[in-house]
Amino acid sequence: MHLARFPRVRLFPAPTPLERLDNLTRHLGGPEIWIKRDDCTVVATGGNKVRKLEFLAGEAVAQGADHLITQGAVQSNHVRQTAAVAAKLGMKCTALLEHRVETNDRAYLASGNVLLDRLMGLTIEYRPGGTDMNAAIVAKGAELRAAGGKPYVIPGGGSNRVGALGYVSCAQELMQQADEMGLKIDRVVHATGSAGTQAGLVAGLEGMNAGVRVLGIGVRLPKPAQEANVFKLAQEVAEYVGIRGGIAREAVEANCDYVGPGYGQPTEGMREAVTLLAQLEGVLLDPVYSGKGMAGLIDLIRKGAIGANERVVFLHTGGAVGLFGYEPFFDGGFAN
Repeated sequence: MHLARFPRVRLFPAPTPLERLDNLTRHLGGPEIWIKRDDCTVVATGGNKVRKLEFLAGEAVAQGADHLITQGAVQSNHVRQTAAVAAKLGMKCTALLEHRVETNDRAYLASGNVLLDRLMGLTIEYRPGGTDMNAAIVAKGAELRAAGGKPYVIPGGGSNRVGALGYVSCAQELMQQADEMGLKIDRVVHATGSAGTQAGLVAGLEGMNAGVRVLGIGVRLPKPAQEANVFKLAQEVAEYVGIRGGIAREAVEANCDYVGPGYGQPTEGMREAVTLLAQLEGVLLDPVYSGKGMAGLIDLIRKGAIGANERVVFLHTGGAVGLFGYEPFFDGGFAN
């Protein structure tokens, strides 16, 4: 896979750290747990979307765009990172934010990612929950184009075949690190939502014949829908980068038992995972993605579904700034 064929802007120093979580490993009695620190991608506190934005913004620049348009939930990590990249590249940025989480809590509506969005000059338009958000940003792009602008439309989570190239690249980076460190990795676990991160990882690892399983811990959809979305996109990515034979259906695995009441709704498992990582390792997870992803990993280890003799890499997708939007929950409650 020759990724230099695709337009790209370099946004962060690579590779991101790959670290062993000694204290968490001891606390759980195995398996050996490592963490890939994609919360350390630098741009506006970092996160996994920066990898995707290297290729998405690269294509936008190649097309002569002057305005990035995207969408997400109110406390979207992706929107915050897109706004930062637009600022860095001297572009305008508009985001449509969906009221996907029903709450009147001021911390959620105005703090965390929303505060940073406004500081970076993002133009925000709100939409009610249940809106077809990708259709809405296509319409917004057409509106700006008709007014003489040069918009580049980025889907939610940056999850299309272009954005997923960021995690094909991450798969290559991870295996190079593992080889240099003499680590045989059994599986990668991460939070999966808009599908691009998991699709890119699966395509990258399958394309290298790495023999490493990828388990996505779902944060929104039921298992059949999540796996279908990831598989479809992984196939598109495989075709885009020229992986012969495509992607086997069994390479896509999601566990969606840890969503809780719904997307962005806090759970006790997430609270425990965030607290454990903070107190045992000094690592800050986020309440929507990595917190639920780690909650799933911890529970599967306790149940024996992930064996004590395995070596697992947890991909940290960033987003700790979102904790400020959930301050009431960590302080005893969350207003609905």
